[in-house]
Amino acid sequence: MVKKAMIFAAGEGKRMQPLTLHTPKPLLKVAGKPLIFWHLENLAAQGIKQVIINVSYLGQQIIDAIQEGAAWGLEVSYSVETTPLETGGGLLQAKALLGEEPFLLINGDVWLSELPQLPAATEDELLFMLLVDNPAHHPQGDFFFEKNSGLLANQPGAGMQSKTFAGISRINPAMLDEQWLAAAYQVAYQAGDAFILSPLLRLMIDKQRAKAALVTGHWVDVGTPERLTELNAHLMNKMTLSRDCKV
Repeated sequence: MVKKAMIFAAGEGKRMQPLTLHTPKPLLKVAGKPLIFWHLENLAAQGIKQVIINVSYLGQQIIDAIQEGAAWGLEVSYSVETTPLETGGGLLQAKALLGEEPFLLINGDVWLSELPQLPAATEDELLFMLLVDNPAHHPQGDFFFEKNSGLLANQPGAGMQSKTFAGISRINPAMLDEQWLAAAYQVAYQAGDAFILSPLLRLMIDKQRAKAALVTGHWVDVGTPERLTELNAHLMNKMTLSRDCKV
């Protein structure tokens, strides 16, 4: 069972401006609670014990809000970036904190009602991704998936449908070995370099080292003020209906 997780929380949240001019995106409130608190609650409910959070833009606010994670029964540590290193660079810099066992990786700007239990990792698996049906703002999707067989591909195949990466995955740290990084980027990236993660994910798919499953719960990419407003309205309405049913 996975006992460790990492949350990406270092981005500047430019699409969220002006809300993020003075508040880091992970601390924007969803139904009265900072977005990153939802992740911490979900991780604790899954039995996760240790969480690494990368921080950069207004990062001290995140550290002050979460501290060492005692409020959630977690051990939280921080990978501090002097400038945001993108997803790939942030992950590589935190590698020493992540250890050698598979861990969960969560984009800090997504919201999920409940974190599902993932199936046990297979021997050849380096990556397990959660996918969702393509949202209206991303109709083309990211990858192609055949639900019955679980087949995952970068290009469409028979019976496959395009799906969107949910920003939640299980990573085997061996995926960050030099051989895989060199094959994905043709560049010898080192800790402290900034680069995106998606070419490495696509390589894992091409090499058949990746698997996936569909998310069935409520998922939102909280990437704009409009989507944050919509999510808040939905959750507040749901909470109101729940209270009314108990009266």
